[in-house]
Amino acid sequence: MDKKYFAYFLASQKNGTLYIGMTNNLRNRVVQHKEGLIPGFTQKYKVTMLVYFEEFKDVRDAIIRETQTKRWKREWKIELIELNNPEWKDLFFEL
Repeated sequence: MDKKYFAYFLASQKNGTLYIGMTNNLRNRVVQHKEGLIPGFTQKYKVTMLVYFEEFKDVRDAIIRETQTKRWKREWKIELIELNNPEWKDLFFEL
């Protein structure tokens, strides 16, 4: 079975606070964020909606993408979300 890695964006609400992360188990990681099990930024600001993600076969590619998008201007991040998820639906329920 091939390993999968993900770069993902969470939001507190439409146009709200954004968080960018990377994981090898997207479903589990989002559950951890939703249940407040990861102390820090997402817990403090209630950033729990999965609004965008990309899948990679190589962990290095996922890390590069996470790092790259974290450096982007906010408007670029929002543009990427809206291009792929214009209604800002919580994609967790579609995993």
